[in-house]
Amino acid sequence: MKQKEIVTLKRSLLQDTENLLNEQIAMEGKSSAYYLSMASWCHMMGYMNAAQYLYTHSDEERMHMMKIFQYVNEAGGHSIQPEITGVRHHFNSLREVFELILEHEIKVTKSINNIVDNAFKAKDFATFSFMQWYVTEQREEETMSRRALELFDIIGEEGIGLWTIDQELGKLHAQAAKGE
Repeated sequence: MKQKEIVTLKRSLLQDTENLLNEQIAMEGKSSAYYLSMASWCHMMGYMNAAQYLYTHSDEERMHMMKIFQYVNEAGGHSIQPEITGVRHHFNSLREVFELILEHEIKVTKSINNIVDNAFKAKDFATFSFMQWYVTEQREEETMSRRALELFDIIGEEGIGLWTIDQELGKLHAQAAKGE
């Protein structure tokens, strides 16, 4: 047997599933970098609770990336370290940061759903099962992002509004850390 045939026999992961998972690895890596950049901007602007929320979120996104990375390799595939470029570093407002987060989380949800749909159609139940954690996690991520954005409408941005929003983001961060 040739080397390539031996390697193919050792894998249970279909090539298109591997490709989709590597795309998700890139998306999670970009999410981590994006949230880190947002955290830095918030920190620079004095929104310390928002910054801490986003520093933590950046770490979580990297963990999400690593979890998929290891799954692909353990299933006999080849995970690809993503090249991260085009990360934005400046934002117009705190509200814009959280609008972009919700928009991004919705894109991530669609990508996760695509992988789950592909795995189900291919009868790749191991990947289907593995991805269920991400389905649940994305629902939480979207809910938290929506809640953060709602603060701007509920509290308003005038006067001490932005300070109050930053305080409430600190509470959301603490809540998320507890897993509530």
